[in-house]
Amino acid sequence: MIGAVPVVLALAFLVTALLYASVGFGGGSTYSALLALSGLDYRLLPLVSLACNIVVVSGSSIRFARAGLTPWKKALLIVALGAPASFLGGLTPIKEATFLALLGGSLVLTALTMLAPLREDTIGTPSRAARFMPLAAAPLGFFAGLVGIGGGIFLAPLLHLARWHEARGIASTASLFILVNSLFGLAGQMVKNGPGLLGAALGASLPLLIAVVIGGQVGSLLAARLLPPQWIRWLTALLVAVVGVRLLVGA
Repeated sequence: MIGAVPVVLALAFLVTALLYASVGFGGGSTYSALLALSGLDYRLLPLVSLACNIVVVSGSSIRFARAGLTPWKKALLIVALGAPASFLGGLTPIKEATFLALLGGSLVLTALTMLAPLREDTIGTPSRAARFMPLAAAPLGFFAGLVGIGGGIFLAPLLHLARWHEARGIASTASLFILVNSLFGLAGQMVKNGPGLLGAALGASLPLLIAVVIGGQVGSLLAARLLPPQWIRWLTALLVAVVGVRLLVGA
């Protein structure tokens, strides 16, 4: 168990939440990696990470919806296909070595997706691949529930490449995808491990949840105004790559 949460770990969670929230994501994979490096029981990692995801993206999902930026008809189809798969992923048993390898690999891939250029002029010009984007929801949802992430950070680049919608609509869809997948993945993890393990995880990591609340709010409201969005994406990619490589080396 975590016990007394080190201040440096709480600060790392705060910075992670700030960076991810400023670009519309939750940060679940990085939370899991940080906890793995701290020596926490790997069975608890998805529980803590998914709970942190929910905290971070709830606010951004609500703000997107209130601003009328969410393309509900298209977004709900993707979310509806991803959520059950996320629940199944959470239910699936996985060995520690496999879990850590998948987690580390997902972080390295996350860093690469962060470096992908984003198009702002996609509205009205969807590619032929755009209609097939819902097919990606189920495998991404399953992986999200299995490893304890939201999956939106992989969904968003696909939607951009397919010119599925304009940039803010894609960001709002990815945020909603992360939120719902995290809820369903957490439910699957609870069924697999029992609710008692969730209580132990959340009770021991309460300072981390407080840290991501603060970081998520600051990131979604202020960070993008202080630094250019592309700089924030580069900083996030650097953070993710370092943690991912370190996790793979130690796995």
